[in-house]
Amino acid sequence: MTAKLDYQWHLRELMATRGMFSTTDLRPLLAERGISLSASQVFRLVTEKPERLSMKTLMALLDILGCRMDELIEPVRATGQQRKAASGETTATAAAEVPEPGVGSFRPKRARIL
Repeated sequence: MTAKLDYQWHLRELMATRGMFSTTDLRPLLAERGISLSASQVFRLVTEKPERLSMKTLMALLDILGCRMDELIEPVRATGQQRKAASGETTATAAAEVPEPGVGSFRPKRARIL
């Protein structure tokens, strides 16, 4: 049996290390590079793992973040087990999927008004 591959999407963590904590920070930077995405598309790009991504968008993200492709997209081995669905079909599910790390210590400190 061949190993099934998956990937982890590190856009949110890379943005946080560069001081970008909101998805709205990314939209004008993409627009400067000729990529026009709606606010909801940028939000999904940051918060979810994309299934399809144009090469132009990928290259723009690498340019904006000043990173390499292997820092943004990390290939991992997919882990799954067989379970029966409600209809009786056998489906593969991710059993021990590694949780994506949050931005944790990269969060900005709350401003204090004196």
